[in-house]
Amino acid sequence: MKQINKSIYLIFLLAALTSSCNKFDDAINTDPNNPVKAAATQLIANAQLSLADIGTTFDKTASIYGEHYPQYLSNTSFTENSRYNTVNFNFYPIYAGPLMNLEKAIEIANNPNEGPIVNQIAVAKILKAYFLWHITDRWGAIPFQQALKGSGNFTPVYDSQQVVYDGLFKLLDEANAAFVPGNIKNDIIYGGDVVRWKKLGNTIHLLMALRLSKVDPGKGKAEFQKALANGVMDKNEDNLTYVHLADKVNENYWYTSFTRLKRNWFAVSKPIVDYMLPLNDPRLPVFADKNVAGNYVGLDYGLPGAVSVVINNFSLLGSALRQQNSPVYLVTYAQALFAKAEAAKIDWIPGSDGVAKTNYDLAIQQSILQWNNNNAAGLSAFMAQVPVAYNPATALRQIGEQRWVHLFLHGYEGWAEWRRTGFPLLSPAPNNNNVPIPRREGYPTQEITNNGANYSAAVGSFPYGGADNLNSRVWWDKP
Repeated sequence: MKQINKSIYLIFLLAALTSSCNKFDDAINTDPNNPVKAAATQLIANAQLSLADIGTTFDKTASIYGEHYPQYLSNTSFTENSRYNTVNFNFYPIYAGPLMNLEKAIEIANNPNEGPIVNQIAVAKILKAYFLWHITDRWGAIPFQQALKGSGNFTPVYDSQQVVYDGLFKLLDEANAAFVPGNIKNDIIYGGDVVRWKKLGNTIHLLMALRLSKVDPGKGKAEFQKALANGVMDKNEDNLTYVHLADKVNENYWYTSFTRLKRNWFAVSKPIVDYMLPLNDPRLPVFADKNVAGNYVGLDYGLPGAVSVVINNFSLLGSALRQQNSPVYLVTYAQALFAKAEAAKIDWIPGSDGVAKTNYDLAIQQSILQWNNNNAAGLSAFMAQVPVAYNPATALRQIGEQRWVHLFLHGYEGWAEWRRTGFPLLSPAPNNNNVPIPRREGYPTQEITNNGANYSAAVGSFPYGGADNLNSRVWWDKP
């Protein structure tokens, strides 16, 4: 898949070279077997290659942080990552990579041989919304309306997160309304199936709407109901899943780290193991390997760097999740079900506890089937336990905790849901001078030089005050 990168660059280079030869007859300069322009669907496919990075890191020089904020993983080495030592993170690779590809795809889509043009544009808009949602939930106010203009604007204004959310809802509405029958080509996610793309767009819309539960419940409820009416995921086969391949160019990040680089740096954290183990959660054997003594033992979270960890005493990240071709789950049916369960509980949709319980139970079932390769062994016994069985008095906490488990390895999404709901109840890294769990990430330091006036304006407009650090809050994370 990543070989597409090289071919795309070569196509653009060839286009640049041949554009200077327009004094000759077009027929002389045109080879019908070697196109000089990238098709919109090729650009979309190239953007899709970056989807797996949402679960790890877009900045290839950076370490993994998203998995540490919601305390899914603990470091066996270089434990500074889980003690929040890095404040500023770089969003440039996301803008310059997948988002620029998608913006160009929307601009140039004109070839019906690649599938209905309106469908090509709709898919590009869904992916654009998804990447921008990821950015704004990490940083808050971001370049949005003036972004992606290339040389037309190197210093874009930052829009508030509220403006960004409104814009993304509009983008997803446009995509939903545009789809017509007819698949598209070069799609490495759904094989061109626009029915599933439409459900994905509406599911993203649904999950975004729920983010507004604290800051603007009226707007959130309306957007949630709209997305639900337009049609969301209704089976695990609809999941947005990035499928890696069994080759070096396209392999899973965790395979590269553990197997190719021999870095046993990531153990499953004590908080999640201690939550799952007493419940005999069927997903735990997938998430974690047993230690040398044959037990599941989570590693303490946020250990000081001076502590020496005996790796064999703890459960490393499960081997099933770090095969060369292990998939990455990004937006899932179970997520939609947990969202519907919460929506029923807070009266955003009809049915109250009855509908909430139905969706909660089904969400856990589908989560277990997703993670356990469609094996439901142990599900009934798991669901019958008091901490798991739906209880109207503790439902929001149960939904939050089970959603947290389900989102394992999708760290930034698990972190966002923890910030919004407060569940599960997590403690910051101990022995770390009382530094709290981050609420956002700091802007790229390059912005101070490259876009200083707009950077300063963005920091000065934080909705709840604060500086450009890990402790300020994004708009929907209302105190």
